[in-house]
Amino acid sequence: MKQEIEIQELIAASPLFSGLPDAYVQKLNDICERQQLSRGKWIFSEGDAGNGFYLVESGRVKIYKVSPGGKEQILHIFGRGEPFGEVPVFAGQSFPAHAIALEKTRLLFFPRQAFIHLIEQYPAMALNMLAVLSQRLRQFTTMIDALSLKEVPGRLAAYLLYLSEAHDNTETLELDITKSQLASLLGTIPETLSRMLSRISSQGMVELHGSRIVITDRSALEMLASLGKMDI
Repeated sequence: MKQEIEIQELIAASPLFSGLPDAYVQKLNDICERQQLSRGKWIFSEGDAGNGFYLVESGRVKIYKVSPGGKEQILHIFGRGEPFGEVPVFAGQSFPAHAIALEKTRLLFFPRQAFIHLIEQYPAMALNMLAVLSQRLRQFTTMIDALSLKEVPGRLAAYLLYLSEAHDNTETLELDITKSQLASLLGTIPETLSRMLSRISSQGMVELHGSRIVITDRSALEMLASLGKMDI
């Protein structure tokens, strides 16, 4: 019973379902399936049928694509309470990327057909989901813009500001991914990322404390994110 209550609380706190009446949360709880995965376990591959979407109960999930030449590009890393794989639920299409567990992970899986049936009965459920999908689209548009138009310093600055915004504009950021993973997310290599972190630190934009980064000059960081590159 305690476990069921915890799952319902997790569903209710998710950005997808925040604000829904308890009765709706209960119905979502009724259709979801718990899955437990070990580190490195595949969740789905690009091209697999989009038969449902997921909510992270614990652990972390990496979403990524692989180029024809074998280069990996991380698109996002999701943690507790975050949903992923939602688009195929509405579009009825295949998953557009790969998903893998970065560590021991527990997921809530919402089967597409059961969820669509709920949406048909209770259309209000779809409103929050559409808002989150719109936000996700904005994030990916920003990422594409950064990867294609900005140099590594600009991408790094934009990502740090994104993390700050995602956590109520906090100045203290905790990086819960490795430098290698962050480098892949930003479309660079770990050595270049380390140099760029050192440079923005030496210019007083941030302070580095291991995995913790403190933003000390937000205006300068915003300028760097806007310009996309640093002066030599």
